[in-house]
Amino acid sequence: MRQATITRQTKETDIELTLNLDGSGACEVDTGCGFLDHMLDALGRHALVDLRVTCRGDTHVDDHHTVEDVGIVLGMALRQALGDKRGIARYGDCLLPMDEALVLAAVDLSGRAYLQYDLCIPTQKVGTFDTELVREFFLALTREGGITLHLRQLSGQNSHHIIEAAFKGCARALRQAIAQDPALAGRINSTKGAL
Repeated sequence: MRQATITRQTKETDIELTLNLDGSGACEVDTGCGFLDHMLDALGRHALVDLRVTCRGDTHVDDHHTVEDVGIVLGMALRQALGDKRGIARYGDCLLPMDEALVLAAVDLSGRAYLQYDLCIPTQKVGTFDTELVREFFLALTREGGITLHLRQLSGQNSHHIIEAAFKGCARALRQAIAQDPALAGRINSTKGAL
């Protein structure tokens, strides 16, 4: 089974995360940050991975450490669960509409961390959530997961819709990329022979 459990404790956050890449989209998320919980639930369900996350963070300061550190731990779990990436499709993409918002997400599980973040979120907050933290989450995820991720907003005016389209689009792209490709017959999808 392609699974990982990561526990990470710092002075700012205490996180336990379990990820099963061969799941059904079952999610249990409690980070102390409601909007992040909503986005992680969407990510797990649309990637069809099982995701369990608990985080106790210094949200009395703000949500920054919680959001960034959950991204770090999710990236670590993804890298561990993928192992040597033998047999995976490696690439995935999705053009995700959510009402007026349209976001393109493209993923390469290359082992090389890169984030191209082209979202223009019009408000500084969604509820109590600082929208600048969306970039921090994806930056942490890509860095720790060794993922190349492009997020490009093609349209959208509503901050909630734009962000949710980005998370769901990323999830759908990941779903394709982590899938076992029978045509590869267990080989690594790289001319180098390693990812």
